[in-house]
Amino acid sequence: MAKEEPPSVSRDLQELQRKLGLLLESFQNNSKVVAFMKSPVGRFLDRHPFLALTVLMFATMSAIPVGFFLLIVVLTSLGALMGAILLEGLVISVCGLSLLCVLCGLGFLSLALSGIAMMSYVVVSCLMSYWFAPSRPPTQQNASVDCQLAMKLRESERLGL
Repeated sequence: MAKEEPPSVSRDLQELQRKLGLLLESFQNNSKVVAFMKSPVGRFLDRHPFLALTVLMFATMSAIPVGFFLLIVVLTSLGALMGAILLEGLVISVCGLSLLCVLCGLGFLSLALSGIAMMSYVVVSCLMSYWFAPSRPPTQQNASVDCQLAMKLRESERLGL
């Protein structure tokens, strides 16, 4: 019995890239996504990817605290139906202030994580373009100049120059 050789890594990566490309294309061709991207909010977020990433991270991280708050509101409302009206007001007030503190913390956390993600993207894309650049002699100076030029180009695009 002969052992089968594992498929090559490059072929697997190409297959994965093809599948991800098809998934991304099907997502971008979705009618609801197209309608949202044509709206003023969609166009604004398309022009400001850092803000879009921050909003996405904040929305995903704040879902659990908001859900807990709504659960407490429903439970205290049921308690108010049984006659504990003063307790309901106190619990909802304390929980509302707690939710405000948690959401403010999550806002700062999502801003920090978005900044880290964007910086990582810039660094990795600069390194990838340096490592896999065709017909360019590998020198340390070219990589730093390319990264600086890429960051200056992105900064000028962001400022609208």
